Amino acid sequence: MSLLSEFREFAARGNVVDLAVGVIIGASFGKIVTSLVDQVVMPPIGLLLGRVDFSKLEWVLVPEDPATEAVEKVAIQYGAFINTLIQFVIVAFVVFLMVKMVNKLRREQPAEPEAPAAPTPTEALLAEIRDELKARS
Repeated sequence: MSLLSEFREFAARGNVVDLAVGVIIGASFGKIVTSLVDQVVMPPIGLLLGRVDFSKLEWVLVPEDPATEAVEKVAIQYGAFINTLIQFVIVAFVVFLMVKMVNKLRREQPAEPEAPAAPTPTEALLAEIRDELKARS
């Protein structure tokens, strides 16, 4: 099997295509959540806390020196970290809801009918006798 045909067979499998669709939708969903947190959720929270812009909150370890270009400001940006934590909580909650929905759908599917029970020894013997009588006729 050539490399190209083997790759085509691999890429055509349903799981690979489903995974690709999931990654693309996940990336788009991540951007939506980022926008939601940065532009919808955090501004009211910042307003309630005294007009604080969370994305700009930081602890400056080494201040920027405008006289020299060699030393840049070194800071711990905990506000951006808070935004990222909120984004994670939202994504984790949505994934939880999706998994819960899929599990509920799986439980609601009807059970497959059971295979008929094997014949009892008496029934098997009677079937053999019947088959033997048919063969003699």
